[in-house]
Amino acid sequence: MTLMWILLLPLLGTLVPLLAAKWNRSACALATALPPAIALMLVLLHTEQVLSGNTVRFFLSWIPLLGLDISIRLDGLAYLFSLLILGIGLLIILYARYYLSERDSMPRFYAYLMLFMTAMLGIVLSGNLLQMWMFWELTSISSFLLISFWWHKAEARRGARMALTVTGAGGLALLAAFLLIGQVVGSYDLDVVLASTDVIQQHSWYPILLVLFLLGCFTKSAQFPFHFWLPNAMAAPTPVSAYLHSATMVKAGIFLLARFYPALSGTELWFILVSLTGLATLLIGAYLALFKHDLKGLLAYSTISHLGLITLLFGMGTDLAAVAGVFHIINHATFKASLFMAAGIIDHESGSRDMRKLNGLWQFMPITATLAMVAAAAMAGVPLLNGFLSKEMFFAETLHQHLLGSLSWVIPVLATVAAIFSVAYSMRFIHDVFFNGQPKGLTKTPHEPPRYMRVPVEVLVALCILVGIFPAYLIGDLLHAASASVLGGAVPEYSLAIWHGFNLPLMMSILALAGGTLIYVNRKHLFDFQNTLPDMDTLNSFERSVKSLIARCDQFYQWLDNGSLQRYMVLVLLAFIVLAGMPLLELDTLWGGRDELPIDAVNATGAAMLLIAAFATVVWHRKRVVALLMISVVGLMVSIAFTRFSAPDLALTQLSVEVVTVILLMLALFFLPHKTPKQSEAPRVVRDISIASMVGVLVGSLSYALMTRPLSSISEFFLANAKTGGGGTNVVNVILVDFRGFDTMGEIAVLGIASLGIFKLLTRIPVFKPSSDGEGRPWATERHSLLLSTVSQSLLPLAIMVSVYIFFRGHNLPGGGFIAGLITAVAIILQYIAQGVDWVKERMNVEYQRVVAIGLLIALFTGVASWAFGKPFLTSWFDYFDIPLLGEIELASAIAFDLGVYITVVGSTLLILASLGKMTTSHRPVHKDTI
Repeated sequence: MTLMWILLLPLLGTLVPLLAAKWNRSACALATALPPAIALMLVLLHTEQVLSGNTVRFFLSWIPLLGLDISIRLDGLAYLFSLLILGIGLLIILYARYYLSERDSMPRFYAYLMLFMTAMLGIVLSGNLLQMWMFWELTSISSFLLISFWWHKAEARRGARMALTVTGAGGLALLAAFLLIGQVVGSYDLDVVLASTDVIQQHSWYPILLVLFLLGCFTKSAQFPFHFWLPNAMAAPTPVSAYLHSATMVKAGIFLLARFYPALSGTELWFILVSLTGLATLLIGAYLALFKHDLKGLLAYSTISHLGLITLLFGMGTDLAAVAGVFHIINHATFKASLFMAAGIIDHESGSRDMRKLNGLWQFMPITATLAMVAAAAMAGVPLLNGFLSKEMFFAETLHQHLLGSLSWVIPVLATVAAIFSVAYSMRFIHDVFFNGQPKGLTKTPHEPPRYMRVPVEVLVALCILVGIFPAYLIGDLLHAASASVLGGAVPEYSLAIWHGFNLPLMMSILALAGGTLIYVNRKHLFDFQNTLPDMDTLNSFERSVKSLIARCDQFYQWLDNGSLQRYMVLVLLAFIVLAGMPLLELDTLWGGRDELPIDAVNATGAAMLLIAAFATVVWHRKRVVALLMISVVGLMVSIAFTRFSAPDLALTQLSVEVVTVILLMLALFFLPHKTPKQSEAPRVVRDISIASMVGVLVGSLSYALMTRPLSSISEFFLANAKTGGGGTNVVNVILVDFRGFDTMGEIAVLGIASLGIFKLLTRIPVFKPSSDGEGRPWATERHSLLLSTVSQSLLPLAIMVSVYIFFRGHNLPGGGFIAGLITAVAIILQYIAQGVDWVKERMNVEYQRVVAIGLLIALFTGVASWAFGKPFLTSWFDYFDIPLLGEIELASAIAFDLGVYITVVGSTLLILASLGKMTTSHRPVHKDTI
């Protein structure tokens, strides 16, 4: 259960800063840091188990048939990322306390940050693919909120939209990949997937699912050609850049590459797509970083380059390359997060991030300069720092790959070139900012930051040094455990020693340091060359592309949605004719071999009345009240047909719905124009009759074809298990509250949302109040009939009693919460009609929005309660009890769920009908802005 709390604590922590908003800034930061600090301690409690090679698991069944379960697993890789997410997250919380100004909303920032932390932990700890994807999408949403935190800045809003668009599109591709993997493997359980390597790779869908999977990874981790969103996200506050864009979010795609490495890697397609994408990203990021004048822009492109390096390592397909990739994940998180925070300090204390102005800062902030230079040296791969070790492992692996056959020598050459540019832009970061003359045009004199703002940078820089000097002692076990999780088995021998003698990887490192220094010294020629190239404004190009796409979609929408209901119906019916008619053309005969039942007088009479009423509705459609009466006859005859064919539950539901529908239409007719539009022209009438005839022929043919064929149905299962499995003899109700309770939960949720939507819409609609009916006759002066009010008061208790009876008998006899809710709603709405709104408000002043919410919560908590007994969501329970005076009775937990259905139906129905009925009264729903 401790694993569950690792996720829940940061999630609950999103509320802490909001509740602590009235406290001072330090107290708010301290309170926010408490939940992730406890979560970090819970992670550390499993250190011995994880480092010894075990996987800690927590499982809670939810909807097993759909593969939806709450599954949390902590292995070496998840342990590593949990330490990064929680450890660096705590440092960011401290750093942000001093970075954010008094004008910034610290509680809101911390709430977004904790939401993002929860999402990242959910990704790395998920043991179920669908659960993992849900948290994956939550990272996109929460990062959008963080990037656009300074919403008053146009670049922040635009950068956030770009990041959400690119990563959101990749998320859809990843969902498709996960669904395909689940279909291939037969499970969404991560353990099953990782153990099904041969099943996945030998399946014909493997190329498709791999491409979709990599699209999700590449978009999130800013791999070429999707790298453009990351530099434009630098408009976010620097704590966001340090956390999301160096240590966590952009590594989510890298994490997935590592997590699914045992199942998806090892094929030629994997090598080509992953390695070449990583190589291209490595080179492009390293080259472009050199020419950025903005501090965070340089760091953003260097992040892209290093992410490409890690991707290339995972694409090589060797075990040692994967180990090197894991090692560089650790090192990059430490030196890049510290560099971003150092850049934030420089911006915070000097008022600028432009390296053309930031010169000679060593004399103003020597401590910050020292820390930044050490971190930049680690990024460049200087010996005795952590970046040197993983880069040397990277060079070694490029020498032992055969990705390009006889041309494989190109990869170590290009890797060295990228390392040369890495040294060059690191030197530019150090020299141009801290030396190179005096500051130019700064708005304030630079100075050292507050003491505790520098602490997070000091901690990370210390790790860069200590890991560089004592790598085996500090992270040897952690690296081994994480690598074992990635490889899915034994880890090859490797050395974390500082010195391996004079060898080719060392020569490549020396060449990179020397070449980078040479390029930096002669950078003017490169800058002149770069200035001759066209400037690529990716943000504006992206915005133009989006606007063009929106314009084209709007043109298509305007053509499709021209406001004609007739046109919509024609398009829908034509689509039905095509889709339903094509299969019928393939049948030799409609008759399926099953004999027809004889037609008796009762059935013939009912069918005739149904046809007459339907025909009369069409003929008298201009006489709206008459048409409404005729269509109600149609509904009544359908209810009688259900009763005739032994479906009393459906009959009761249909009858109740018909009553509610008639009331709704009567209320709506009052506000509609009394005169109907002119009759359609003859060609249109011919068209409509032709389409209607074709639809009638198809529906009749389909009905006849189905009814004359043997029917195989799942109904036998429900009939056999309703009593033994659900404890009820009313099979329909048992299906609704037990076998398919999750469907019912979704349906009442949709009903509640629809009613709230209608309620809000009614607050904006201008009211048309006719003074007479369609014939010009004024309304009666007596608004409420004495006879109707007297009868309605007598019917109310009777109707409530009937609804209660229908509710309680529903588990064993026709009835249930839905039908009982409609009966109660009709009885109450009758009081509104008969007595008026004022009379009802005095006696029953209820907010139906709260009623809807209460009903949904009861249904939800009933489903969640089954978890306490180790059962899947919405698993029902029943037993028999001997009650004094009453005898033996049955009690079932499903009645609580049915109560939620009942309350939701009552609240939703009354919210719609009562709100519509109040439109002409003083109680009309009014938006607060209009008061």
